[in-house]
Amino acid sequence: MNMIIGILLLITYFGFIYYAVKGGNIMVGYFIMAILWTIIGLIPFNTAIVDVFSKPVEGYGATAVVIIFGSWFGRVLVDTGIAENISKKTLKIAGNKPVIAAILVCIATTFIFTSAFGVGSVIAIGVIILPILFSLGIPRNIAVSAFTIAIGAGMYVNIVLFKQMQLFFPSVKYDANYLKFGIAAAAVQVIVLIVMLLFNSRKIVKGEKEVLEKTEEKELKSVPAISYIVPIIPILMTILFKWQPIPSLLLATLLGLLLTGKLKTWKGSLEIINATIKQAVSDIAGLLMMLFALTMFSAAAAKDAQNFTSILSSVVPHSTVIIAIAIAILCPIALFRGPLNVWGAGSATAAILAAMNIFPAKFLFPLLYIPAIMAISTCPTQSWNLWSINYSKIEIKKFLKTGFAWCWIAAAINEVLAVIMFG
Repeated sequence: MNMIIGILLLITYFGFIYYAVKGGNIMVGYFIMAILWTIIGLIPFNTAIVDVFSKPVEGYGATAVVIIFGSWFGRVLVDTGIAENISKKTLKIAGNKPVIAAILVCIATTFIFTSAFGVGSVIAIGVIILPILFSLGIPRNIAVSAFTIAIGAGMYVNIVLFKQMQLFFPSVKYDANYLKFGIAAAAVQVIVLIVMLLFNSRKIVKGEKEVLEKTEEKELKSVPAISYIVPIIPILMTILFKWQPIPSLLLATLLGLLLTGKLKTWKGSLEIINATIKQAVSDIAGLLMMLFALTMFSAAAAKDAQNFTSILSSVVPHSTVIIAIAIAILCPIALFRGPLNVWGAGSATAAILAAMNIFPAKFLFPLLYIPAIMAISTCPTQSWNLWSINYSKIEIKKFLKTGFAWCWIAAAINEVLAVIMFG
C-alpha cells in the first residue's frame, strides 16, 4: 500500500514541478499540494485539521515576526538614505575607472543586501546604481548581471531569507556556526563575480558611455559616515553577543533612524516610523501568505515521509559527498522555479529530503540553499531580476548568458564548502 501511495505522491510532485516551471501561482500550488498530499497520504481528517492546516501555520508566527522586522530594517536603510549613500560614495571612490567602479559597487551592493530585502529595496537601489554604471560605459547586460549576482551574494547572510529557508529545517539556527558558512559562501560568490567583471574588462572599458538623464542625477542627501556600519549590526550582534534576531534588527533599525537624524522631533519620528513600517509590511504581505501555505505543504510532506522512504531510499545517495556533487551538477534545474529552487517546485524536494532523515538538517540546509540563491541571483522569474531586466531593456536570453555560468561556478564551489563544514 505504501508503494502505491508513494507512486501517487511522486506523480503529484512532478505535476507540481510542471506547474511551477510554467509560472503557476506558487501560493495556490502549495495549498493545493497540501490538500492532495493529505488525501493521497491517507492522513486522518482530524489529524490534518490540527497538524497540517493549523499548528504549522500558528507555529510559524514567530518566524513571520522576524521577517516583518527584517523588512522594516531594510526599508529604513533605503528611506533614511543610508543605502543610497553607501552606493554613491563607493562609486565616487572609483572615479572614472569603470572596472574598479563595477567591482566596488558590487561589493557595496552585497554589503547592503546582507540586511535589506525585497523588490522595493532592490528598485530603490537599482534606480540609483544602474544608470550610473551605464554612464561609465559598462554594457547593460554586464551591469545588470553583476548587480543581481551581488544581491544574491548578500542573501547568504540575510536573516529574512534565512528565516524562510528555516521553515524546512527548524533546528538550524541563525548563529555564529551558520554565519561562518554564510559569510564564506557570500565571499565566494563575490570573488567569482569579480572574476566575471575582470574577464569582461575589455568590453567594459570599450563600452559606450550613456548620458544620465536629469531625473537620474538627483542630489544626494548626505548622512553621517558612522551610519554606514548599520547594515551589518544585526550580524555583529548575532556573532559577538549571540543576540536573537528581533532585538538585533530592532537595535539596528533604531540606530539607523537615530544616526541619520530622523528622531530629532517627536512628530518627525512618528512619521518616519509609521511610513517605513507601513511600506515594510506591504512589501512582504504576499510573501507571508505564500510561506503560510508552504508550512501546510511541508507538514503534509512530513506526515507522508514513510510513503516516500520505501521508494526513494534506494535512489537518493546516502553519501554527503555524492549528493553534494549531484546537486552541484544539477544546479541549473533551480532556474524557472524548478525542482532545486525551494521557492518553487524545490519546496517539495526539500520537504521530502527533510522528512526522510537521511542527512542531518545542518547539512541539508546549505545543500539546498545554494541552488536556491543561485536562482535568486540569475533567474528571470525572481521578481527583482525581472525588474532589473525590464528597467535596463535587455533580453532575458542575454541576461542568462552573461551571468548564469559564473553563478553556477560559485554554487559548485559553495557545495564543496557545505560538505567541508557540515558533511
